[in-house]
Amino acid sequence: MSATDGLAYTPATELAALIRAKKLSPVELTRAVLDRVERLNPTLNAFVTVTADAAMTAARAAEQVVMNGGPLGPLHGLPFSIKDLALTKGVATKFGSHIFANRIGETDAPYVRRLHEAGGIMIGKTTSPEFGWKALGDCPLTGITRNPWNTNMTTGGSSAGAGAAAAAGLGPLHQGSDGAGSIRIPSGFCGVVGVKATYGRVPLWPVSNNDYATHAGPMVRTVADAALMLAAMAGPDDADVTCLEAPPADYVGLLDRGVKGLRIAFSPDLGNLRVDPEVAAPVAVAARAFEALGASVEEVKPGFADTTEMIRLVWGAHYIGNYGQFLDEWRDRMDPGLVACMDEAKRLTAAEYVAMRGRKIAYWDSVRPLFERYDLLLTPTTSVAAFEVGRLNPAGWPQHAWDWFPWASFSYPFNFTGQPATTVPAGFTPGGLPVGLQIVGRRFADLTVLQAARAFETARPWADRKPVA
Repeated sequence: MSATDGLAYTPATELAALIRAKKLSPVELTRAVLDRVERLNPTLNAFVTVTADAAMTAARAAEQVVMNGGPLGPLHGLPFSIKDLALTKGVATKFGSHIFANRIGETDAPYVRRLHEAGGIMIGKTTSPEFGWKALGDCPLTGITRNPWNTNMTTGGSSAGAGAAAAAGLGPLHQGSDGAGSIRIPSGFCGVVGVKATYGRVPLWPVSNNDYATHAGPMVRTVADAALMLAAMAGPDDADVTCLEAPPADYVGLLDRGVKGLRIAFSPDLGNLRVDPEVAAPVAVAARAFEALGASVEEVKPGFADTTEMIRLVWGAHYIGNYGQFLDEWRDRMDPGLVACMDEAKRLTAAEYVAMRGRKIAYWDSVRPLFERYDLLLTPTTSVAAFEVGRLNPAGWPQHAWDWFPWASFSYPFNFTGQPATTVPAGFTPGGLPVGLQIVGRRFADLTVLQAARAFETARPWADRKPVA
């Protein structure tokens, strides 16, 4: 590994300290990251847009502030990427779709603005499937994004490029968004940390028309980096009428509290979900590691209400409502699975949608009792490890024209409840693919989830494991 590649894998917390101590230049760091992106992106296809010139201009300005002794934000000089579904001023936001292939944003989403204000340097936009509609990494506009651990395998999605970039060391900080698992699934498949904070913790604009289910958050290599990035992104904003009023906790300063005394539930299958054995085994070992950290861990069968019909109906309804106006003109250039999903949703009535939304609201009543007894819930992040690119569902699982939910059924229930949920690397399959452990907290308990993730990371370090790329 070259010296510049070493910089690309160094945690953001360490890079920030080096910059503050004038031992590392933001110019040197940004150039190293861009060089690595230039070398690896043709294989991985993690970035749809690279803003190299703007990044280097920002890096030179950041260097001058350091040398002149000016005020430094918490992310000063640190490269970051933004998912192609987030608006960015002066930079294309294509939504992974031919429909918006030439759209240039006129403003930044609130969390993009905050990352800039914290001193970060945007290096580009990462890939997503069209409109983020599925938990995979292929797109009719940008092609296939590949997993750095095995480029024949998917990254998962929809924050596909962010997952690949984080795993391959294409910079320290990457933003993802999650409406049904789209941060946690690619983070799990790519062996990195992915954080979905409580709904409203990170403000959105435009607010996603997904019935309070979409979250934005970090996808990074260490929990400390996640805390650092989330602290910069989080907090109330008047642009988002749905965001939380309370400011974020001190995620960085309080990160090392540990889990001693916590009551933790572990559910290997949420009561009835199918899980591949090569995923179940390392997750079970990981869950028991919390006992050695001072927590009590009990295996449970949660008894949550079934969400299968719920996700299939509301998912299609939201996509036909948001993008159905484009079907007649663009269907031949859209993702065929998305078209099939929207065509099926055309048959829904308003009464059916409202009735299902009522079930969605009531779903919390089946989840709440468990979190009245336990501080945290541990589950697999997904039922499977990464599988072959070009597939919507793994071999041996039910096949469908558009329904990818069966193997991803651990994630979207906690979009319905708005709870904080983080995935951390739990181990590897015999074939060398990452396996994720999901840590779910009580509503608003983002700090507790981060502390648990940090405690597990300290006991079972993973950041020294890197893909071959």
